[in-house]
Amino acid sequence: MPYDADVIVIGAGLAGLVATAELVEAGRSVILLDQEPEQSLGGQAHWSFGGLFLVDSPEQRRLRIKDSHALALQDWRGTAGFDRPEDDWARRWAEAYVDFAAGEKRAWLHARGVRFFPVVGWAERGGYDATGHGNSVPRFHITWGTGPGLVAPFEAKVREGVARGLVTFRFRHRVTSLGRTGGALDTVSGEVLEPSDAERGTASSRTATGSFELRAQVVIVTTGGIGGNHDLVRSQWPARLGTPPAKLLSGVPAHVDGLMLGIAEKAGAHHVNRDRMWHYTEGIENWNPLWAKHGIRILPGPSSLWLDATGKRLPVPLFPGFDTLGTLEHIMRTGHDHTWFVLDQRIIGKEFALSGSEQNPDLTGKSVRDVLGRARADVPGPVRAFMDKGADFVVEDDLGALVRGMNRVTGQDLVDESALRREITARDREIANPFTKDLQITAIRGARSYLGDRLIRTAAPHRILDPKAGPLIAVRLNILTRKSLGGLRTDLSSRVLTDTGEPLPGLYAAGEAAGFGGGGVHGYRSLEGTFLGGCIFSGRAAGRAAAAATA
Repeated sequence: MPYDADVIVIGAGLAGLVATAELVEAGRSVILLDQEPEQSLGGQAHWSFGGLFLVDSPEQRRLRIKDSHALALQDWRGTAGFDRPEDDWARRWAEAYVDFAAGEKRAWLHARGVRFFPVVGWAERGGYDATGHGNSVPRFHITWGTGPGLVAPFEAKVREGVARGLVTFRFRHRVTSLGRTGGALDTVSGEVLEPSDAERGTASSRTATGSFELRAQVVIVTTGGIGGNHDLVRSQWPARLGTPPAKLLSGVPAHVDGLMLGIAEKAGAHHVNRDRMWHYTEGIENWNPLWAKHGIRILPGPSSLWLDATGKRLPVPLFPGFDTLGTLEHIMRTGHDHTWFVLDQRIIGKEFALSGSEQNPDLTGKSVRDVLGRARADVPGPVRAFMDKGADFVVEDDLGALVRGMNRVTGQDLVDESALRREITARDREIANPFTKDLQITAIRGARSYLGDRLIRTAAPHRILDPKAGPLIAVRLNILTRKSLGGLRTDLSSRVLTDTGEPLPGLYAAGEAAGFGGGGVHGYRSLEGTFLGGCIFSGRAAGRAAAAATA
């Protein structure tokens, strides 16, 4: 029985585009399948902020950030906490990824037209010791053009492959099984879904109009994780993070359903670390949603006062932007699903960025003028829209009205005004001189020692109850699903392994479906900027290995 192509790639997100682009460069024929319509090409990456983890980059050096391969690897290992036998390949992927991030990654992307915003962000700051979780230095490089700017060069190469007759798109093809006609896995079967004009990110029909069966020498799975499937998220929720939240927002569209992971597992793939996952604690309901339960993540600076549902400050070092999963674990022990930021307009104007390409039209549109306008504005336009229209925002001139608004939002009298006033007043007293025992204020001053934070990301220390800094603002924060950290276990050639550790002939995986490499390159936690980069690195590895296997 003849092959329909050299390689079938299942999933047209960033990892799938990168793998296909590598195959085009090698002159291989590819069928690129996706259950969504063509307008969703690029998948989740399109909606992203475009952050990439780079080590010792020119952007870092210009900002006097001293980074190194050794420091980055120390941070990765301390953050990942690898402790399982099945982490063997994940460790190797981690070492290879840090090599890539400290080596050719930037130059390789630059050669493809990717450019970066000059100010490097400092995500996941940790707050523990030198060998614990977190980035010791700023490493979060924002793509000029955000997610669409990162997708564009790989999409262009794939479309070049279409023009050359090497790539065939098969949109609205939903895979339901993987099979063999010989020793290797070479058959992909499924349903052809009815055509859809659904806008990118919105739900598309699941009505089948037919079936298909395709064959290739190699099959690559790049279908992402489980973040849009809340039932699956809850069923895999780790006991160490407590009871799954009753309320979850979705940081990804509903088609990120994780079903392909089960299909690959039935074909013999080893799915590992499914209890490792990455969900954000600073989610807000999108006032203008594209998909069901659409949430946006706040990318906060360090100054907001972070309170639990009852108005108590979170413990050290659970400050904004320091430890996502540590904060999630604490929240799940409080008996409530939400927390609060309490701040003022001076802080929100400088410290709130919103994740997502659509929330950053200036960066996405590559407009220098608009970026400068954002820096000059009291409050950036997208943030102002949430202040005016967001269901989670309370804006008032005095604390009493703010607390009444907070309790109105939740429908429960959980926050006591007098207790919160004592908390904020005590914090404000610590601003009076350069000495303090409040470690969040120490962290704020430490952040401002970095030029990038002082310029655009961290407000000067001041009293939250100072009327000149007002009005006061409270933001209810919800749990927001985002990434799977586990996935199909792969070797460094992206070959999918069986539960005995042997390669499953013919099957490769990349991106989130592979835990971004090895079935869990991040271990328990991420350093941020490593999801898109993980799609690129593992997609490149899969494409190159598949090209070699079909030579």
